[in-house]
Amino acid sequence: MAGHSKWANIKHRKGRQDAARGKLFAKLIRAIEAAARAGGSDLTGNATLATAVQKAKDSSVPKDNIERAIARGAGELEGVEYEEFYYEGYAPGGVALYVLVLTDNRNRAASDVRSAFSRNNGSLGEPGSVGYLFEQKGHVLAEGDEETVMLTALDAGAEDVTESGDQWEIVCSPGDLAAVRAALEDAEITVDQAEVSQIASTSIPVAAGNASQVLRLVDALEDLDDVQAVYANFDIPDEVLAEIM
Repeated sequence: MAGHSKWANIKHRKGRQDAARGKLFAKLIRAIEAAARAGGSDLTGNATLATAVQKAKDSSVPKDNIERAIARGAGELEGVEYEEFYYEGYAPGGVALYVLVLTDNRNRAASDVRSAFSRNNGSLGEPGSVGYLFEQKGHVLAEGDEETVMLTALDAGAEDVTESGDQWEIVCSPGDLAAVRAALEDAEITVDQAEVSQIASTSIPVAAGNASQVLRLVDALEDLDDVQAVYANFDIPDEVLAEIM
């Protein structure tokens, strides 16, 4: 969990930068459309859609944009059909990367992902090469006092609560994510992020010489329009992160 803890915080900070660049909104809207197309427009019966909508609201996506995305995905408005799949590969130092793609053009996505790996000293792997290292979980970043956060989260079904800098990292089953979040908010605990994520079972220590290269590759992948998320299993020392972030 150590590597994922650092990664969660890096993603959280970078998410704010992406929003400023205008990239995050487009990816959130795309996720809503895909979820509505796959499971219908009813949030109560489509947990994936409910999570995507909440994530968009957390990032201040306008309500009208969210409603139009749901309508497009449900076929009520003309829209695009997206395909979801993963690419697997390695960053410098043997770090595993699990790249979630949501695209309407598989050939374009494949070309862009392959180029990002090759230009940033990474290597694409075969299907199954790193996927087994990751498990889908509900993931929450929250702020509050230790006792309240731990008791509230665990009572709501959380599997693990760990300290992550000035935040608490909470892991639960994907199906319990909404309940855990609701319980935290009812207890007036600040929830900074809540999403379904891919959490690595093991982490790879990264030396100072490779750290900037690893993050450069992750940045290059996340900047691609067709990439929804990049999951990794690196463990970079705090002092190294402080120098390169």
